[in-house]
Amino acid sequence: MTLLAKIALGPLLLWQARGARRHAVALPEAAGPREGEVGDGRALRLLIVGDSSAAGVGAATQDEALAGPLTRTLAAQARRRVGWQLVARSGVATPQALELLDAHALARADVAVVVLGVNDVVEQLPPHRALLARHALVARLRERSGVRHVVFAALPPMEQFPLLPNPLRAVVGRDARRLDAAVAAWAARRSDASHCPIAIRLGREHMAADGFHPGPAVYRVCGEALAHHLVQRVLPTLDPRSAP
Repeated sequence: MTLLAKIALGPLLLWQARGARRHAVALPEAAGPREGEVGDGRALRLLIVGDSSAAGVGAATQDEALAGPLTRTLAAQARRRVGWQLVARSGVATPQALELLDAHALARADVAVVVLGVNDVVEQLPPHRALLARHALVARLRERSGVRHVVFAALPPMEQFPLLPNPLRAVVGRDARRLDAAVAAWAARRSDASHCPIAIRLGREHMAADGFHPGPAVYRVCGEALAHHLVQRVLPTLDPRSAP
């Protein structure tokens, strides 16, 4: 969709966005501990940072949200003892993630997984500003927690969100793809960050009751994909002994 068409549809898109917010079911963040340890072997410290999807909205507990399958799969595939901490809050866009980090006592971490971007799209944050915020986020994670590598999870296919009507769904889907491509290209130029593509399909049966957040099955796919990316792409560059 061209910028001109987007401008022409502006009043309709705004009306649809307000309607989606008004009719959305308010779901809580997943219950349960936001730090822990899983597996055996040499220690590997993981920090998970992000928005409502990192916080597990759409799942009952952290065990079946993103943190559970991510840490369990990482521990099993890497054969490491994974100590993890989750710092996440619903509604956070990338610039606000810096404030979120500053508001928490962060444990030391070797690697971080960042789940952000949907709210960048919702708030219409231009890609160049989103990338500047991600650059600052990498620096803050390195300074505050000692993180050596940051993995940015791919944005979900927002054009498949059941809550959103068309043409709003098509517009945010295009914006999400554009932002995700920019993040992938930016991360590819860095040695301390990477972009993890995740192939998912978001039918209504895969989503939470609000039609906007993932259900447990989607969290499982995402967690496993991120763990595999860490084991195959990241850990061997940090420690040759981690090579699969």
